[in-house]
Amino acid sequence: MERADAARNRARILEAAALLFAERSPQDVTMDDIAKKAGVGRGTLYRRYPDRASIAVALLDEHERDLQERLLRGEPPLGPGAPPAERLAAFYAAMVRLLEDHSHLVLGAEVGRSRFETGAYGFWRAHVRALLSAAGTPDPDALVEILLAPLAPEVYEYQRTVLGLTPEQIAQTLARLTAVLGRSQAERGQE
Repeated sequence: MERADAARNRARILEAAALLFAERSPQDVTMDDIAKKAGVGRGTLYRRYPDRASIAVALLDEHERDLQERLLRGEPPLGPGAPPAERLAAFYAAMVRLLEDHSHLVLGAEVGRSRFETGAYGFWRAHVRALLSAAGTPDPDALVEILLAPLAPEVYEYQRTVLGLTPEQIAQTLARLTAVLGRSQAERGQE
C-alpha cells in the first residue's frame, strides 16, 4: 500500500510532467524542471522515476490500458468478432488517435530501441501477431514489426509536422496495409 505522502508526491510529479510535456518537447524537459514544477526534491523524484522516459511511460499507461481493454473486450471491429484485416485497420485508426492525442508523451517514452522494451509495445506486438496468425499469414513473426513500424512515434511526428499529413490520411494509408491479411485469408481459403 502506497503511503499518503508518497501518493501525493507521485500525483504532483505526474501532473507537473504532463504540464511541462504539453508546453515543450519532452526531450527539452529536464528532471530538475519536473522536480521544481512539482515542488519536490530531486531525491523524491529519482526514487520513484529514474528518468524522464519512465515518467512519460507512467503518464501514457492509462491511455494505453484503455486501448488494450477495447482491443480485448470492445465492440468489433476494434474488439473481437471482426475479420483480422478489419481489426488491424481499426487498431491502426485507434493508434493514430492515441499518437495524435498523446504524441508528446509517446515521444518522451517510446523512441528508438526503448520502444521495444515497453509493456505496451509487447501488447501491440502480441495483438498484431494474433491477427496475422488468425488470417493464416505465413511466418507472422517476420511481419509483425513491419506492420508496427509505421506507428513509431518519430515516424508519426515526421508525417504530421514535416509532410503535413492529416491523421485521417495516415490512418487510411495504414488501413491499406491490411490487404496483406485479406490476401492471406483468401489464399488459405483456396487450399
